[in-house]
Amino acid sequence: MYYKTKVKDYVRLPPSSFSEDLELSLTQEIKKKYSGFISQELGFVIDVTGVDTVGQGIILPGDGSAHYNVEFTLLTFKPEMQEIVLGKITNVADFGAFINIGPVEGMIHISQTMNDFVSFGKDGVLSGKNSKRALKAGDICRAKIIAVSYKDLTNPKIGLTMRQIGLGKEDWVDEPAEAAKESKEEKKAK
Repeated sequence: MYYKTKVKDYVRLPPSSFSEDLELSLTQEIKKKYSGFISQELGFVIDVTGVDTVGQGIILPGDGSAHYNVEFTLLTFKPEMQEIVLGKITNVADFGAFINIGPVEGMIHISQTMNDFVSFGKDGVLSGKNSKRALKAGDICRAKIIAVSYKDLTNPKIGLTMRQIGLGKEDWVDEPAEAAKESKEEKKAK
């Protein structure tokens, strides 16, 4: 889920920026500090949307830089448990598929790709034995987040599933409705 999050922090402004616009200089310093920032509380920082308030600046002895208490707004992506996300399959491996869900990539284990026995082909495709469904790089899919781990902040892990009604590759999602419609029509014919 995407959020606009208000944050308060002390921002160090180097002397080289003193002659420039204060808000613009602070925004640049905040972007340097928070670009690519990941935390369990904030999630993934996408961008700084604006500086809201700037406190009185102080200069610390021996530093020469000004330090401002600043309140600013960040645009963040924080994956939530049970959240339904739409993404594009970026890679398929023998153990599952990787899906791009915005600013981060999640993994769908082979057992969570579909309700079928799934095998990995040499052509880089996951195939269902009975359903004849196929999943490959470039497919657009709907998945549900079932695990989020920030154990390693440089490489957070997101686990997903597509084994529920309404999830999976775009053309799979319509199949249950079409099958139910065909079944009703068959019953009427009898």
